[in-house]
Amino acid sequence: MERISFHDEIKRNKIKSGFLLVGIIIMFIVLGYIISLATNPGYFFIIMIISIIFSLLYVWFGYYYSDKIALSTVKAVKADRAHHSQLINSVESMALASGLPTPRVYVMNSDQINAFASGRDPKNAVICVTTGALRKLNKQELEGVIAHEMAHIANYDIRFITIATVLVGLISIVGEIFLRSLWFSSSDRDNKNVLFMILAIVLAILAPIVASLVSLSISREREFAADATGVKFTRYPVGLKNALLKIKDDHLGEIDKKRYAKSMAPLFISDPFKKKVKNMFSTHPDIDERIQKLNRM
Repeated sequence: MERISFHDEIKRNKIKSGFLLVGIIIMFIVLGYIISLATNPGYFFIIMIISIIFSLLYVWFGYYYSDKIALSTVKAVKADRAHHSQLINSVESMALASGLPTPRVYVMNSDQINAFASGRDPKNAVICVTTGALRKLNKQELEGVIAHEMAHIANYDIRFITIATVLVGLISIVGEIFLRSLWFSSSDRDNKNVLFMILAIVLAILAPIVASLVSLSISREREFAADATGVKFTRYPVGLKNALLKIKDDHLGEIDKKRYAKSMAPLFISDPFKKKVKNMFSTHPDIDERIQKLNRM
């Protein structure tokens, strides 16, 4: 079995996600250009201003308060050393290994093995672990999970995904405003404008879907990068690998389903809802593929 370097894996996945982000930017520029050709440039400028304001306000609020929103959504409580000493020690150890400030540590009540990191930057980061993870994982496995979450913080993944979200939001808003405006526009157009108008309508419908798929692909690449970066911190891929093996066989109970908001699924180390078929609509890469990569490190 050919070995892979975690350094190479980190670099490869970061470059890949960077190219995907550039793809969303190009998509946004192309959509804007075609709409400007199909309509009055002044009118398109108004669409752009409205779209940018709405998208930035919405995402800025979510980004700036991301840690508070996430913790509140899952009703997490702050970890205390008396009851969660192993968890706090693991987080402090991984903070030293990564050279990052120690994030605030929280625990959420769920029987499923899971964890997430949030916060706009390393100084404002939080790590939240489920009670199921604390109960079912041994010391090395828990450290592997914590290292993965510290990797998301170190790689500024919240910021990166936020940028992708802003761009996807802009594309969606521009397309929506343009399509709705067609109801009020004049039908007197020359043949050239009609062709551009048809193309603009097609792009306004398809671009948001494609951009969302690319954004999900970025999310999957960042998970691979976090796995590799986690190995860099622990120098022990077996811990995370064994944790993922346990997560694979773990299932979300009916009571737990109410504790997880579907919008938060991308934050977790593994999709809480465990979709049986992994495809282009998945927020996480296939868990078997992640395990195979860790086996080769």
